Amino acid sequence: MDNTASLGLIYSFIHSLILTLVCMIGTHAFLSLFTTNTSVIKLGQEYAMIALIIGCIFNIIFDPILIFGYGPFPKMGMAGAALATGLGQTLSLLIYLIYYVFAKKEIKINNYKLSLNITKKLYLVGIPSTLNLALPSILISALNGILKPFNEDYITILGIYYKLQTFIYLPANGFVQGMRPIVGYNYGAKRIDKVNECFKYTFFLTLIIMLIVTVLSLSIPNQILSLFSESENIIKLGSIALKIISIGFIISAISITCCGGLEGLSKSLTSLIISLLRYIVLIIPLALILVIPFKANGVFIAFPITEFITAFISLIIYFLTIIKINKIN
Repeated sequence: MDNTASLGLIYSFIHSLILTLVCMIGTHAFLSLFTTNTSVIKLGQEYAMIALIIGCIFNIIFDPILIFGYGPFPKMGMAGAALATGLGQTLSLLIYLIYYVFAKKEIKINNYKLSLNITKKLYLVGIPSTLNLALPSILISALNGILKPFNEDYITILGIYYKLQTFIYLPANGFVQGMRPIVGYNYGAKRIDKVNECFKYTFFLTLIIMLIVTVLSLSIPNQILSLFSESENIIKLGSIALKIISIGFIISAISITCCGGLEGLSKSLTSLIISLLRYIVLIIPLALILVIPFKANGVFIAFPITEFITAFISLIIYFLTIIKINKIN
């Protein structure tokens, strides 16, 4: 355990350095994929370089202070937003370090002996988890390309949904985060009955969250969208899109819970397959096909169809995994 924690810290530090260098060097090229506006590219480079060097938690408090200036703090604009992000992450790091030094700890960061077996396990868990976080961004980029020939408002609507999605799935992902260690602990103790119980409760809680979100999306879509835009056309078109997408919210609780359960059972690669189905393999081809008869709304129709197919496949994969584990035990 000590060796795993120690090596995990070292690898995280190495990856952070590599990503910082890569992003600083490649920021211009990356931003150029999304815009030709030199002013936007310049502001984007200014934000990314400072943010990557420093970090993110004072954001909420210091964003307005450093962007607009207040008291002794000068008006910094975009650079201020980046600096607030960096100061926040630095504070987080200090809190972690202080807690580690003074708290009673079961695991110690003191065993840096290279272990190929532990390294392999860290990457088998880490790479799928990282890709799971990256896939929604890849999806939005692909769907932007599909929507490009239509009214530009649809791209704005998709961007709004991407922001909304963070809030929609945040509570559900929180339950799944709590599920993983409980499933892992009971899996290690060969208590598959407890694993199944944890799965059931997590699914139930996630289902409640998604049910609430669905009701809100269907009943007050205009009010939700007005939080992000004042354009009547965007609110009008966006409310239709949100109602279509929300059809898949409830059923998505299945694939979300299955992914968490599989990761807790050390089946991260299997979990990644489900995520690939949700974010790449099914939805992008479906969107390309459905825009032909349904125009831009075809992209939004692809969301619930994908959720239903993925949920069905997820259940099969998860229960086959449980059956296999039961046989081994």
